[in-house]
Amino acid sequence: VQLQASGGGLVQPGGSLRLSCVASSGFSLEHYAIGWFRQAPGKEREGVSTISIIDDHTYYTNSVQGRFTTSRDNAKNTVYLHMNSLKPQDTAVYYCAHGGSTDALLRLWVFPNEYDWGQGTQVTVSS
Repeated sequence: VQLQASGGGLVQPGGSLRLSCVASSGFSLEHYAIGWFRQAPGKEREGVSTISIIDDHTYYTNSVQGRFTTSRDNAKNTVYLHMNSLKPQDTAVYYCAHGGSTDALLRLWVFPNEYDWGQGTQVTVSS
C-alpha cells in the first residue's frame, strides 16, 4: 500500500501548515508507526518525524524540534504533521511512510530507497 500526503502549499516565513497522511481504503494506519519525510530540490530525502504505534511517542529531527508536531486521528485514519514557524529551508516535497515500528522508520532515514513511496505534497515557504 502507498500512503498519500496532502495539505501543502505556499506560505510566508513564520506561517503554519497542516499536512495529512492517508492510506487506501481498508488499510488502517492505527496499527503502524508513521513517519514524515521531505526532499528538497537537489537534496536527499530526509526524515522529519515519527510517531509510534502504541503510545504515540513522537521523535523529531533537530531542525524541526519545537516547531513541528505529529499526531494521529484514528477515527479519521489520518496522521498529521502540524508545521509552525515555517522557514524557507523547510521548502520541500513532504511524504509519509508506514512501518512496523519506529525503528523500521528510522531505518528509512538512512535507506529511503527501501520504501515504495506514494504521492508527496509540495510545501513552499517564501515571501
